[in-house]
Amino acid sequence: MLELLEGKNVNLRTVERDDAGFLAEFNNDIGVWGEYEPVDEQRSKSDLMKRLDNPSNYELFCEIKRFIIQRKDGTNVGVINHWLFQPFKWMGISYCISPSERGKGYVTEAVQLMIDYLFLSQNIVCIRTITNVGNKASQRVLKKVGFSVEGTVRKAGFVRGLWADYYIHSILREEWKEPKILTKTA
Repeated sequence: MLELLEGKNVNLRTVERDDAGFLAEFNNDIGVWGEYEPVDEQRSKSDLMKRLDNPSNYELFCEIKRFIIQRKDGTNVGVINHWLFQPFKWMGISYCISPSERGKGYVTEAVQLMIDYLFLSQNIVCIRTITNVGNKASQRVLKKVGFSVEGTVRKAGFVRGLWADYYIHSILREEWKEPKILTKTA
């Protein structure tokens, strides 16, 4: 069943096998990851198709659910993921958008959609994510949607040849209170 989270300017839809081409192009573009994130391992379309067909072979510690961030005109512009960390019962999220689509509010809306969806559909108390301490744009997004900085993880990622510090951000269910965007599944 195709899952769709519908926003005002973007929709989030579950990744399907047909998305392997977009994901290969997106993930293999070093510019997508920007200066604050590690360069992802380069993967072929066929490797991504194998991962989509058999995710349990690749995701050892938690189940990752992947979504495409799609503009209302149907253009794929990014990805957003969530996963449940057992046995702690808190969700993690991550996201990335094409450089040409940054600064348009799409990520803010996508993250808000994901927060609403997770708190409405999952028995969880907290959603967490991390950002490179230099990634001010991502930190602004998280602050806008209600996340707080919990702390700093020192030398948490190897980014472009250097070890980088990261902030841990979280939002608790009681801080969320209610949906900000109408979220529905189809």
